[in-house]
Amino acid sequence: MTEDGRRADIERIIAPLTENMPKAGDFGFDAIRRLGNPMPMLVHNEGQERLGLWLEPFGQDYWLEPGEAVHVTSYGTWSDHPFETVHEPGRLTVWATSWFATVTDREGDEFPPGRRDTTP
Repeated sequence: MTEDGRRADIERIIAPLTENMPKAGDFGFDAIRRLGNPMPMLVHNEGQERLGLWLEPFGQDYWLEPGEAVHVTSYGTWSDHPFETVHEPGRLTVWATSWFATVTDREGDEFPPGRRDTTP
């Protein structure tokens, strides 16, 4: 790939951040929601084990117990599609291509990041 081709790929990835950041002001939960244009995706752990949900591009981890569900919502603008997902054993990685996303419970309240207990 040429230098121009690599630069074009980088610009395509960075464009949503460049557009959304001035409107958001920061990466806080409320600031992100004010961007508007919400695009929610339901993530439901129907397995028997705890499921790790990794939200990128910021590397936030969330842990869903069996039967638990959350909405990952992308805000602002993005190029082509709001999410990319990758499944690995015990973990789902969700990349918000807008660079701005929230994780909420079914009632719309902020879902806490990190593990919520101390058992493995």
